[in-house]
Amino acid sequence: MATQYDALNSDHQDFIQRQHIFFTASAAAGSKINISPREAGALRILDDNTLIYLDRTGSGNETAAHMLADGRLTIMLCSYAGPPQIMRIYGMGVSVGWESAEFEELIAQFYDGQTPLGARQIVKLNIDLVQTSCGFGVPLFDYQGDRASLENWHEHQGPDGILASWKEHNLDSIDGLPTGLKLQKD
Repeated sequence: MATQYDALNSDHQDFIQRQHIFFTASAAAGSKINISPREAGALRILDDNTLIYLDRTGSGNETAAHMLADGRLTIMLCSYAGPPQIMRIYGMGVSVGWESAEFEELIAQFYDGQTPLGARQIVKLNIDLVQTSCGFGVPLFDYQGDRASLENWHEHQGPDGILASWKEHNLDSIDGLPTGLKLQKD
């Protein structure tokens, strides 16, 4: 049976902090639905109604395009170890671009002042609803560690290669929606 909450409580926050992966889901009118896995080390709880996660360069930028067009964003976490549970966090998301003062403030406050190579934005979710459910159908998995692939790719590309990737793959969604990603500071 699903239970709904207006905000995160301390049990929810403890659950979030124990997870190793989360998923984002987004769409805009007429677009394809996008679901992306994210490493939970990028996720931070600002308060009972706000989450952020540091978003690094990948193969596309669908979530940013959908937030710019529509705003709706869902984050889902599942327990793969310990007691079963699924948590969906619904709300309105915004992209805080790498070039903004707010990005720098969030990096300083929540990421030890360290901006990793390939960081393109911080996604901020203003929470409307938290829903938990049993998670009985979620299998058990053993966490072995984070993959080095993304970090290695960023290092191999370097700043110039990452900028080239942004130009080729991150300015528009697969449906042609703009992502709002800036290539330089204003």
